[in-house]
Amino acid sequence: MSTTGATADPFAALGSLPGVPESVESVRKAVDRVYGHRIMRRRSNEITSEAALRGARGSAALAGADWALEEVRRRTDFSGDDEARVMGGALRLTAEAGQLLSIWRQSPLRVLARLHLVAAASNDDTVGRPRQAGEPVDEPLIELPTPSAVEMHGRLEGLSELIIAGGSAPALVTAAVVHGELLALRPFTSHNGLVARAAERIVLVGSGLDPKSVCPAEVGHAELGRAAYLAALDGYVSGTPEGMAAWIAHCGKAIELGARESTAVCEALQRGAA
Repeated sequence: MSTTGATADPFAALGSLPGVPESVESVRKAVDRVYGHRIMRRRSNEITSEAALRGARGSAALAGADWALEEVRRRTDFSGDDEARVMGGALRLTAEAGQLLSIWRQSPLRVLARLHLVAAASNDDTVGRPRQAGEPVDEPLIELPTPSAVEMHGRLEGLSELIIAGGSAPALVTAAVVHGELLALRPFTSHNGLVARAAERIVLVGSGLDPKSVCPAEVGHAELGRAAYLAALDGYVSGTPEGMAAWIAHCGKAIELGARESTAVCEALQRGAA
């Protein structure tokens, strides 16, 4: 995403792309349905916890660890192999994201570094900081060309400045751009997908669209499938209005599916209480 141009608020400009206002409205209605459910008034903490678990499972699935939900519930050790470590990282990120909301608008780069540290859970000296020139990126599921360290640092700083400045763009647009830009840049040597999806969650919660974090977009991204996810990302990376709009719409659909998931959880709890 370019951070230069005629407008001082490029996020807001993206909000007017064809089809995006409709996606924004559709997402708002889906979120409102969850928050309006009678179970949310009495048991919102349970819905939040369940959404966190399902969101972590979805994010890990996109990173190559596609486990059944009951397997995630059952496991206590996530250090055994590569898939287990991915799942453990996703679970840690979901728990950590809620602790970083107050820092995000003041220092998004600090938050991203912390997210990478949590995801990687390693003492490697590349962890918790953006990559430097010559350092390889281990992100096998994303086959896009990797921007140079110089380009990455410049665009990452630009993204940070836009987040700190704020603006009038809908939460969906900001969340989609943060998510897409982090996937495109792959600023860390590993775990960029997990970090990008956690950052999307932070934007959605911190913006007030989903303050209780009960509409896990990661669930929707996983349900739509890895092929659709990568195809939509190609649109974002193209930088064309059509490609950007398609990526934003894809992220909107993912949030709607996450909201539908939590609505189903509410219905199940209601049946159990009846």
